[in-house]
Amino acid sequence: MASMTALCFVLALAMFTILFSPAFSTSRRALEHPKMQKGFRVRLKHVDSGKNLTKLERIRHGVKRGRNRLQRLQAMALVASSSSEIEAPVLPGNGEFLMKLAIGTPPETYSAILDTGSDLIWTQCKPCTQCFHQSTPIFDPKKSSSFSKLSCSSQLCEALPQSSCNNGCEYLYSYGDYSSTQGILASETLTFGKASVPDVAFGCGADNEGSGFSQGAGLVGLGRGPLSLVSQLKEPKFSYCLTTVDDTKTSTLLMGSLASVNASSSAIKTTPLIHSPAHPSFYYLSLEGISVGDTRLPIKKSTFSLQDDGSGGLIIDSGTTITYLEESAFNLVAKEFTSKINLPVDSSGSTGLDVCFTLPSGSTNIEVPKLVFHFDGADLELPAENYMIGDSSMGVACLAMGSSSGMSIFGNVQQQNMLVLHDLEKETLSFLPTQCDLI
Repeated sequence: MASMTALCFVLALAMFTILFSPAFSTSRRALEHPKMQKGFRVRLKHVDSGKNLTKLERIRHGVKRGRNRLQRLQAMALVASSSSEIEAPVLPGNGEFLMKLAIGTPPETYSAILDTGSDLIWTQCKPCTQCFHQSTPIFDPKKSSSFSKLSCSSQLCEALPQSSCNNGCEYLYSYGDYSSTQGILASETLTFGKASVPDVAFGCGADNEGSGFSQGAGLVGLGRGPLSLVSQLKEPKFSYCLTTVDDTKTSTLLMGSLASVNASSSAIKTTPLIHSPAHPSFYYLSLEGISVGDTRLPIKKSTFSLQDDGSGGLIIDSGTTITYLEESAFNLVAKEFTSKINLPVDSSGSTGLDVCFTLPSGSTNIEVPKLVFHFDGADLELPAENYMIGDSSMGVACLAMGSSSGMSIFGNVQQQNMLVLHDLEKETLSFLPTQCDLI
């Protein structure tokens, strides 16, 4: 049937660590040029690799982290819609990807959370008044010859959502789970593999509190604001390509010209990026509807609309595991899947996912209805493994989606084996089906 597709139980989900392969000149002249001549490639690896977890266990871990992140995002929307003056802006924090890089001269290697939902690059610094545990030494700016504090009058200091001027430009970032980082905005040399980039603004955090950061020693923001790595490299394009969960395969982040796609390919689906003044770092998309099988669901077009006060809308996010839809839309999706899949519903709640089905004994595949997200100008039909998670040992298959209140999120499971290109110059986002481990 055209409206159904087969699902085999070699399904997967990914969260990743990063390894770097430089693909551009590392001479000082090339790096100081306002734009990189080529770009660079970043290898991604699952953060839970080596932990002897089943695929479904990785899903459950990711869902737990994703719900925490969703709460932070919803807290941001609540603050934005209820107050015109924000004392301590709330940011999403945390994420599903870790990035290995080095800071300072001589360089000191550490891992940081890669976050497409925020801008600031920061790491823990000595002397620490309050620091969480990290596996690598805390950065000591006194030992780096390239460290320099930024002045309070600098453009990047003024770009901070909250700053004060005392001993240089001081910042405070607060997250939705009451985690926070506080310190001094400075500039440093960051090294990606063999490629060093001087004069990158970053937060040197001396007071870092709360949960959510233990995966890494800080964050690297890939958002749309001036403080992000994307903006500071002066490159309007970046893309990533995420494999399914498989410890033997790597995913990829591409920066600069390497992020380009073959524009002539008929498989490319391109949709506009939407800007929100309330949340300028986020990558909002216009989702106009959803189809399950041959049925276009009766979802009001306004369900996913971004409101003037910053509430609602749908963002695409690499840091959230599964997709979360506004509750009324999710209920319609769940109801349609339940009616179209000829299997009993599993109500045990053992998986941590909202919609699961009991598999027949010995099953290795089932027929599931196709799923299409109707974005503005782009009908994106997902492969079955991008929305159904099967585990024959547990005897269940689950829909990799959940419900939310207000903001919706297009998660990274739905983005598996797609090259996802962010073009900030054209203000578009493109999907290209790709075998990501072959990039």
